[in-house]
Amino acid sequence: MVRGEWGGGAESPHPFDVGAWRAPASNTNTFARESHLDIMAAKAGLDPLEFRMMNLSDKRMQRVLKAAADKFGWTAAKSPSGRGFGVACADYLGTYLATMAEVEVRKETGIVGVKRVVCAQDMGLAVNPEGAKLQIEGCITMGLGYALTEEVHFKGKEILDLNFDTYHLPRFSWLPKIEAVLLDSPEFAPSGGGEPAIITMGAVVANAIYDATGARLRQLPMTPERVQKAMAESQGT
Repeated sequence: MVRGEWGGGAESPHPFDVGAWRAPASNTNTFARESHLDIMAAKAGLDPLEFRMMNLSDKRMQRVLKAAADKFGWTAAKSPSGRGFGVACADYLGTYLATMAEVEVRKETGIVGVKRVVCAQDMGLAVNPEGAKLQIEGCITMGLGYALTEEVHFKGKEILDLNFDTYHLPRFSWLPKIEAVLLDSPEFAPSGGGEPAIITMGAVVANAIYDATGARLRQLPMTPERVQKAMAESQGT
C-alpha cells in the first residue's frame, strides 16, 4: 500500500507504510472495553457474565450471551476463579456476538494455551449458515494471532519483522476446539459475517488469563514475557 492511501488522508498517521487489517480499531477498542467490564465485575464481586447481563438492556445481545453460555456450559463464579474462563461480547456493524474461552497458563513459562472457544453470532437473516460458521472459525483462528503472538517491531520508520521467524502466526498445532453457534433472526436484515468474530478474541483471552491467574494483561499481543510480568506484578514480586 502506498504511503498516505490508508485512511484516505494525504499523510499517513503512521511512521511507516501500512496495509489492511481485519476490523481495524474494533479489535483494540473491544479489548479495552471488555477488559474494563471484567475489571468492574471483579471489583463488584460478581460473575463477569452475570455482570454483563445485569447491565444490558439490548435483548438481542442478552440472547446471544445466553446462547454462548448454554453451549459453553458457563457456571457463575467471581474472577479470578482459577478455571481460566473468559467472556467478551460486541455489536459489530449490526452483527451481535458473544465469545467464551477456556485457557491454560503455564506459570513457569507464561505460555498461554487456548483450549476451547465458543462463539455465538446473530447476523440477522443467515443467508448461508454453513458459510457463516466457517467464517466464525476463521476469525477465531486469525484472532488468536493478534491476541497472543503477532507483533511488529520497528525502529523509526524501519520495520524489523520481515519474515515469519519473528512474526509468529497461529499454527494448527495450538488451535483450540472451536464451536460456532449461529442464531438465525429472519426478522432482521442480513448483516456482515466476515469480520465480527475476530474482534472479541483479544478481550476474551485476556479475561480468561485473568480468571486463571489473577494477572491483568493490558497490552497486545499477550506474549509469554508479558504474561509472566503481569503475573509477577499481580503477586507483588
